[in-house]
Amino acid sequence: MKPFRKPFFGDPLFPFEMNYKSVKKQNDELPDHLHDRYELVYVYQGKGTFFIDNTWYEKKNGDLFIIPGNTIHHSLPDNDDPIVSSALYFAPTLFTSDSLDDSYSSLLCYDVSRKNKSYRLELKDPLKSMAEEAMDHMVIEMNERKPGYHEAIRLIMCQFLLQINRFVLTGNDSPNESLRMAPAWMAAALEQIDEHPELDFSLSRLAEHANVSTSHFSRVFRQLTTMNVTNYINTKRIIRAKEMLLHSNVTINVISDQCGYDTPTHFYRVFKSLTGVTPNKYRKNTHEYHL
Repeated sequence: MKPFRKPFFGDPLFPFEMNYKSVKKQNDELPDHLHDRYELVYVYQGKGTFFIDNTWYEKKNGDLFIIPGNTIHHSLPDNDDPIVSSALYFAPTLFTSDSLDDSYSSLLCYDVSRKNKSYRLELKDPLKSMAEEAMDHMVIEMNERKPGYHEAIRLIMCQFLLQINRFVLTGNDSPNESLRMAPAWMAAALEQIDEHPELDFSLSRLAEHANVSTSHFSRVFRQLTTMNVTNYINTKRIIRAKEMLLHSNVTINVISDQCGYDTPTHFYRVFKSLTGVTPNKYRKNTHEYHL
């Protein structure tokens, strides 16, 4: 099963959407999916698990999940104690305007999460109260739509991110240890794929390295990621390819080779099947795809 690409249909001049205090059950959630927008999820109550990149996390009151763009994720709420959460989706361009302090970025927490591959912060008061107040104020602005409400939302979000960034920089009293809910051999396999998606990983080779049967490996892999091995690897490769298309000037043939594809034709076909556009069009529309 290929990861679903979540679409957004809001104002292209203000790429920001909010899902406020929604009650989530398993039937409401998307399977493995990704999108170009950055996402932030705050949990008010309930229980469940969150698969982000190659890690499974418990979800509980006060958790803040920081999910950079193009990161595979899916949520599994507990049907007996469903999750109540608010989710924000935004283009990073909203918060990368000129700053008086060249050493500071509003998106610092996303950079740290991506670098450390750790996507959960466990907030305590007063940060929990601050997060909930920020959500309340933003939804009021979105509903009332008074003059300047776009700028109001942006300022609230900048202040919110500032407090989260300071929390990240000064340390967390409860260290943010991600909970790996998979067998050690599966966690190791996912880490290998994540670090080197360009390598020739096959189901048989991964299963042999894990010292389990191919059928058992395949079954556990699909249960935990909702994807088969081939689709998961292709998704990881295309995520890397998109980063290279956006942030380098190397040719598409070189990107194809460095992402593990035998031929550019194969790369083009997989890229278009997962993104809906060709690599050339994706590169030409860099600004559009950053919205």
